[in-house]
Amino acid sequence: MCMGPPNGWSIARGLVVKTLILIGGALLIKRLTKSTTRWDHARIVSQSLTGEKFSKEQASRDPDNFFNLRWLSCPAADMVDGSKVLYFEQAFWRTPHKPFRQRFSMVKPCPKEMKCDVELSTYAIRDAEEYKNFCDRPRNQRPQPEEVIGDVAEHLTTIYLKRCERGKRCLYEGSTPPDGFPNSWNGASYCTSELAVLKNNEIHTWDRGYDEEGKQVWGVKNGPYEFKPAPGPGPASTSVDIVSPLNFPPLSIGKGIEGSFVLQE
Repeated sequence: MCMGPPNGWSIARGLVVKTLILIGGALLIKRLTKSTTRWDHARIVSQSLTGEKFSKEQASRDPDNFFNLRWLSCPAADMVDGSKVLYFEQAFWRTPHKPFRQRFSMVKPCPKEMKCDVELSTYAIRDAEEYKNFCDRPRNQRPQPEEVIGDVAEHLTTIYLKRCERGKRCLYEGSTPPDGFPNSWNGASYCTSELAVLKNNEIHTWDRGYDEEGKQVWGVKNGPYEFKPAPGPGPASTSVDIVSPLNFPPLSIGKGIEGSFVLQE
């Protein structure tokens, strides 16, 4: 005659199941309530900046004020303190291998005493020509991390980003201080930059220059450039980014590019 397990076994098995359920619930709650660290914020921003993006949709909507530009950024080096150094370049979409703007961007947490989450700084490149198409090249044909660190030149701007409030479309947003940073391009005295990191790695940037009287002398007047990731895998999207750099093209370049950044009376 078949007999079931004794009552003691049934009770023990029930206790084991309840214990496992309690442990699983506790781990789930801990995971859901885990706070995002300062370095987590920096990592999210860095990854969002990385990749190949275009302003194609915006240029189609408003061709009088915006060009279809290519944004390309990828990791270049890690600093001793954990800061990420990204290489950034910008070009017309028809001539991606002829960038008119190149910069290094450094991403790290804001100092604890500041009311922000991520500090994003841009730097000039000691020999920009050597870094053209950096992200498109095989890794063994790029300047190596130790060379990159040595080629970080003068500091240009710093944007202080804060995590966006719930319900907003952005993930992070911020700007330079109100008085900006020194800039002399096209008669400017100082410049300001605004940056927003949106979902799906979309980036909005708005750079403007002002003279000593506060008159805007370069930069788009209607609003920020909107860069959206290129569809499908690309040379930069497989590398896992300013960022809003300020390496503006020389005045010898034709009126077309000037019109993108210089206000027309």
